[in-house]
Amino acid sequence: MPETTDRVSLDDFQKLEIRVGRVATAEPFPEGKYSTHILQIDFGGELGTKKSLARLAPNYGHPELVGRQVLAVVNFPPRQIGKHRSEVLTLGVSDSSGNVVLIAPDQDVPLGSRLH
Repeated sequence: MPETTDRVSLDDFQKLEIRVGRVATAEPFPEGKYSTHILQIDFGGELGTKKSLARLAPNYGHPELVGRQVLAVVNFPPRQIGKHRSEVLTLGVSDSSGNVVLIAPDQDVPLGSRLH
């Protein structure tokens, strides 16, 4: 395994609030330079619903995203993207073509569950 120079401590990792949410709505964002979708993600009672702008095309169309559980960082500061404010960072990895594949639990879990 290659050696990395940017090491973080376990304490640093534990500061990230990575939670499970369910996509409540997904809209196309054609005017986005980097983002292709506007998601409303329900994280349950404590956190509620948060907005996320994400680059999910071409792997995902907006109708198939609704109801899907996803992982997101919920404690980054909001980021202004055009006229929209993205409140959470939806997590994914790149496929062999460099397109995003969402990270999600392999079975339904309670909304708001924390990654650990």
